[in-house]
Amino acid sequence: MTDERIQKIKSAVESADHISPEKKGELLDVLAKLKPAIAEVAQTHEEDAEKISQFVEASAHKVAARKERPDSDVLHKLKQSVEKFEASHPQLTTFVTEYSAALSNLGF
Repeated sequence: MTDERIQKIKSAVESADHISPEKKGELLDVLAKLKPAIAEVAQTHEEDAEKISQFVEASAHKVAARKERPDSDVLHKLKQSVEKFEASHPQLTTFVTEYSAALSNLGF
């Protein structure tokens, strides 16, 4: 995930008035963990890493914009996109699960 993409996501989350500071912190912490995990996958699976990044960005922007629930399809595709890396990159799977839980805690 590029620094530019991370910065856009962080800015969107930080500017979301409807998300409490505590929840913003949780979400930003998970996003910070995702960046190196996705970068590790990108070393050998660049296209997959790009798709994962796109799904993370899309869901974060929808939450930050206070849209209705992010498409369950987007979250489902995000989870599916990391399943094949469960054995080789368990941290990525763990962080995506944390990210999904953070969204769930926000009511999404």
